[in-house]
Amino acid sequence: MSLFFLLLSGLQIFNAHPTLYVGDQSGFQFENAVLRIGAVRGPDGARGFTEFAGIRFDTTGVLGVSGAGEGAQARAFPAWATIPSGQDLATGRVVHFFFAWVLVFTLFVWFAASLLNRHLRRDIIPRVSDLKGLPADISSHARMQFRHEKSYGPLQKLAYAGVLLVALPLMVLSGLAMSPGFNAFAPFLADVLGGRQTARTIHFAVMALLVMFFVVHIVMVVAAGPVNELRSIITGWYRVDAESGRGKGER
Repeated sequence: MSLFFLLLSGLQIFNAHPTLYVGDQSGFQFENAVLRIGAVRGPDGARGFTEFAGIRFDTTGVLGVSGAGEGAQARAFPAWATIPSGQDLATGRVVHFFFAWVLVFTLFVWFAASLLNRHLRRDIIPRVSDLKGLPADISSHARMQFRHEKSYGPLQKLAYAGVLLVALPLMVLSGLAMSPGFNAFAPFLADVLGGRQTARTIHFAVMALLVMFFVVHIVMVVAAGPVNELRSIITGWYRVDAESGRGKGER
């Protein structure tokens, strides 16, 4: 739930200045933009565009313009994809910061509990044997053949470890690096990440990766058997393959 509100309020904040840079500074006198979403006036009205690494794409109907006809507005992300729906940076920042601290607290509790019950070491961090089995696991997933076992497979471990131990901490750190209050406390963090503007770009990129992970995760749940997968999420019980000799077990 926190990630949902963080995503939509984050897009609201991004809309206030829909351009990403690399470095510590930004502005018209700098040529360090890596992503820009905007709109231009054409003969048929406003046209949305997305410019990445100097290459511009027409994204009318998706990005750059919200609404249609006379009510069309130049907005990087449309009104339905932001909280609040109207352009309101102040409210977006309040919502974003509130759920950011909810997420930080949740991650801290999860990390502490996972260390105590050894869930992190036992189920999340990939081992050498997992890396050796990675090619076979990739091949099985490519053929949409899924094994139902009590332990996570190599791809699952790499994905969960990447999200929980790399992406989410990097999201938090890059967010702190953009905070003027935290900069006064730890000014080195922004420098470590390559500057405030680079931190903002990293923040956005990690957000995109997390959205991709969520989409792929949902697709995998449906492909692997939604009833069994959803039951394991809700109750903790997961039916494994019969040939494993373990029958029904707790995941």
